[in-house]
Amino acid sequence: MVMLNNEKDYDDYLDEGITLVDFFTEWCGPCKMLASILEEIDYMKVLKVDADKFPNLAQKYGIMSVPTLLFYKDGLMIRKEIGYRTPEEIKAIYKEISEL
Repeated sequence: MVMLNNEKDYDDYLDEGITLVDFFTEWCGPCKMLASILEEIDYMKVLKVDADKFPNLAQKYGIMSVPTLLFYKDGLMIRKEIGYRTPEEIKAIYKEISEL
């Protein structure tokens, strides 16, 4: 799992394979619950983006609430999920995307 530190680096993390981007905020309860789940993921890349620190990215991707999960495959956004997701739901989404 990688925490985004520079807006310019966003696209670099998405170049190949499947990447889950977690838009979150420090004050969000469901985001904190999701964080512990995302720390355990070892089957795809995870990029965390603090929506309060990177409002331009949040606006660009239409992030209106947190947590919002964006799933990319080889740099293309495939799916957007809003709200908390269980480990099983995340794994199922990963499986669907990997079969595309």
